[in-house]
Amino acid sequence: MLGVTTSESISDLLDRLSKIVPDYPQPGISFKDLTPVFADPVGLRRMVDELIAPFEGQFDIVAGLEARGFVLAAAAAYASGKGMLTIRKAGKLPREVYRDEYTLEYGTSCLEVHKDEIAPGTRVLILDDVLATGGTVGSSVRLIEKTGAVVAGVGVVLELDGLNGRGKLEGHTVHSLQVVHS
Repeated sequence: MLGVTTSESISDLLDRLSKIVPDYPQPGISFKDLTPVFADPVGLRRMVDELIAPFEGQFDIVAGLEARGFVLAAAAAYASGKGMLTIRKAGKLPREVYRDEYTLEYGTSCLEVHKDEIAPGTRVLILDDVLATGGTVGSSVRLIEKTGAVVAGVGVVLELDGLNGRGKLEGHTVHSLQVVHS
């Protein structure tokens, strides 16, 4: 264990435990790798607790986006005594799905969720590691709404400012643990 203290702010914890990887995934990008935070037991607990605290009593299930969002959602579901819903890339789910296609910088992608996974009216907390342009998280919001469920809120560890991701989630509560200036 790396000696995380409870008096340390979540932003300081993320800065201390994360690793910055220059020129990843492409030259000129500095990638903030959260996997060391996931590996630290106290860091993981603090991160998850801080993500779900603003939504306490407001959600029935936690949805995680493939792939790092799965880690956060599973831990949050366990910590809150709720279930977990997986939002997957196209073609990964075996039963009938709702799908939502969204635009990327160079093309499109698609996310899916099982049609029979949650009942209409279920309050869903969506978790992911990063909010950048809002494409992936926005797609997840639309998927949840297609099921008839209600988006209780969106929690992310890192929010990249200047990319207007939050703007694509208008009308929804978004809680980010740290804003990263790009």
